[in-house]
Amino acid sequence: MRLGLLTGGGDCPGLNAVIRAVVRDAVGRRGDEVVGFADGWLGVLDDDARTLDTAAVRGIIHRGGTILGSSGTNPFNHDRGPERIEETLARHRLDGLIAIGGEGTLTAATRLADLGVHVIGVPKTIDNDLSANDYTIGFHTAVGVATEAVDRLHSTAESHNRVMVVEVMGRHAGWIAISAGIAGGADATLIPERPFDLDEVCALLRTRHMRSASFSIVVVAEGALPVDHSMPLPAYEVDENGFPRLGGISAVLGPQIQERTGYDTRVTILGHTQRGGSPVPFDRILATRLGVAAVALATAGGWGRMAALSGGEIVDVPLADAVAERKVVPDSLIRTAEVFTG
Repeated sequence: MRLGLLTGGGDCPGLNAVIRAVVRDAVGRRGDEVVGFADGWLGVLDDDARTLDTAAVRGIIHRGGTILGSSGTNPFNHDRGPERIEETLARHRLDGLIAIGGEGTLTAATRLADLGVHVIGVPKTIDNDLSANDYTIGFHTAVGVATEAVDRLHSTAESHNRVMVVEVMGRHAGWIAISAGIAGGADATLIPERPFDLDEVCALLRTRHMRSASFSIVVVAEGALPVDHSMPLPAYEVDENGFPRLGGISAVLGPQIQERTGYDTRVTILGHTQRGGSPVPFDRILATRLGVAAVALATAGGWGRMAALSGGEIVDVPLADAVAERKVVPDSLIRTAEVFTG
């Protein structure tokens, strides 16, 4: 069997572990061949490919990023995109393609599968917002980075009697924010699932400061929104898929908190530090399990499906199920967080 392999969308820790698992299993154990495409769907469109053997993936399980490169290219936004994908696969005599990606990459994979292209998905995104799946590759590492930042900011906030606003990623789902908020002991956590009332946030901070503490930590997801447009928002650029390039809401939120409370307020935007660096053991193991499962799916002819983690076990689900709806933070977890935060 000859398999294609790509990593699409934003990079995240654990991608190289998937690549390694696919190649080690397909090439090293089964005697198959693997062709890697550069920069996600763009590499398939432009036929930018190279053969991957076991030597190519040696020593990469601990490395962040992806040795194949990545991009947010959507083949359906390009002239003859689907046809060019099929032509590239035929040119390399590939039996099918394993696409490692998040919402955008796997939505394109689902549409291609509907057209008859042999494709299998592997879920990765630090946002953890893909359905039919417990956790996505990269999420636990991102939460670890965010939690460490909150931990570190506690000491400097306390030393200077400040409010620290920490912005984390999370366009439509607040999984990173609420997880880091709980783990790091934040005093307020703002997520896209619950529009926030800035007056209520400031009242909570004032109550905390008057009762016992001289500092506070506010964790905010980049996609959090105020109720009724009660606070100005940054002007966001739009990417090729029509999504706003979020980031910077804390730069507006911080000064608003300081103006309304009188407390010295500082802002930290973690940004791409959440995507970078070595994956934690959980992500390395999950990535390895999903990579091996993807090869098994391909061997069994399970095209149009995705390897997923469910209840601690690796299963396979229709690709369409992963992108049918966004997995958001459930009310039960929000209620747990509200015991400790606003």
